[in-house]
Amino acid sequence: MTETKGILLAGVGGQGILRASDILCSVFMAAGLDVKKSEVHGMAQRGGCVTSHVRYGEKVNSPLAKKNDIDILVSFEQMDTLRYLDYVKESGTVIMNTEKIFPPAVNLGEALYPSNVLETVRRHFVKVVSIDAATLALRAGNIRTVNTVFLGAISSCLNLPLELWEKVLQESFPSKLISANMEAFCSGRGAK
Repeated sequence: MTETKGILLAGVGGQGILRASDILCSVFMAAGLDVKKSEVHGMAQRGGCVTSHVRYGEKVNSPLAKKNDIDILVSFEQMDTLRYLDYVKESGTVIMNTEKIFPPAVNLGEALYPSNVLETVRRHFVKVVSIDAATLALRAGNIRTVNTVFLGAISSCLNLPLELWEKVLQESFPSKLISANMEAFCSGRGAK
């Protein structure tokens, strides 16, 4: 791999975006790749937007991707998919959650939540995966494994050995959480 690739994770504070990007970086490093990460926390503790750029390759010069430079957009919330679509390459992949988290303006009746988000995304990109991550996380036994569901979905888009992912995941969680996270990861890997 000579070119630098990029993944952008976006969502709302508390969804595990930063933890997922840490694990993703560990996987790339374990694969012997150079990796750089940049995070924007915003008002994360108040349900604000959180993003993490992860760039990887033989040599990465900058942690931030430019618009039209992301290979995979992973959106933990529907509206954030629309917010960051202009970062995705035309040939890129969009992995999006079916979950809607209404911002304060929508809750106050000052704005409308966008309708038909999935259809809008599919009009612009060929590779779109829509996941009900909360349902998959609950089936795995822990709602807090939503981020691991997305790691599974990301893994199915990358040419890295499954054993590498499993090793890093097992090292990333306390023993009592490994089973639920491994099940969530497998569910995400199988999501279409």
